[in-house]
Amino acid sequence: MEKIKTPTKFFTIGLVTAWYSSNIGVLLLNKYLLSNYGFKYPIFLTMCHMTACSLLSYVAIAWMKMVPMQTIRSRVQFFKISALSLIFCASVVSGNISLKYLPVSFNQAIGATTPFFTAVFAYIMTFKREAWLTYFTLVPVVTGVVIASGGEPSFHLFGFIMCVGATAARALKSVVQGILLSSEGEKLNSMNLLLYMAPIAVVFLLPATLFMEENVVGITIALARDDTKIVWYLIFNSALAYFVNLTNFLVTKHTSALTLQVLGNAKGAVAVVISILIFRNPVSVTGMLGYTLTVFGVILYSEAKKRSK
Repeated sequence: MEKIKTPTKFFTIGLVTAWYSSNIGVLLLNKYLLSNYGFKYPIFLTMCHMTACSLLSYVAIAWMKMVPMQTIRSRVQFFKISALSLIFCASVVSGNISLKYLPVSFNQAIGATTPFFTAVFAYIMTFKREAWLTYFTLVPVVTGVVIASGGEPSFHLFGFIMCVGATAARALKSVVQGILLSSEGEKLNSMNLLLYMAPIAVVFLLPATLFMEENVVGITIALARDDTKIVWYLIFNSALAYFVNLTNFLVTKHTSALTLQVLGNAKGAVAVVISILIFRNPVSVTGMLGYTLTVFGVILYSEAKKRSK
């Protein structure tokens, strides 16, 4: 029996390692490009990510047959996916803009408040009420971010607003996805949903980057002539953005919901530690206490949700 179990165990460990590496890697590389390297074009960067997701999703599904291809069955379903894609764009672009102004550690602290926004949007849009205990656990989630904001040496108001917007949009997408794609005929697994959302996102982002980030293509080409590394940074970063989605799908498939929650909570903390070691951004005791309180609140929230079921 041990011989059968061991490869499975190593496969799962490998998957989780790949999931952590791609998630933390894309976050740190985004920060490096947008803040340290000086590539100040978050919308164009997001468009590169979505282009890679479009191409690699097609390769994974149509050629490699990683999952069966699901087709869009109606115009209504297409418009629903387009609406999700627009929210998805808003979330990713806002998140990337925030990285220009905020350290990764603070970015992750704000991102941990996703359950709060999910609960709010679920209540507003579906009138879905949670048990009072579940709502109570959201108090430390929000309080932690308030404390972290007050103790953040590198606090930037615009970056903070963008990061809160990105977190809220991420929560809104999950709630809207549950509403729009709830019928059995319209449900898509995350790989197929990305296959359709990513090209639509490119269509949204192309005019936005051309209008809001003037001459970005010319500037990128000029940068590439001076330093070819930027081309490899963008290619690697865009491929990593796809692997975040791929590994997330595979980890969800091969682990339990509880394992996924624990790993997800730990991932943010690992990203914070690594980013502080790499970027050497100043951190305060107050800021770290606030972030710890938020993570503690998220764990309590997960437990309360599990018990209410």
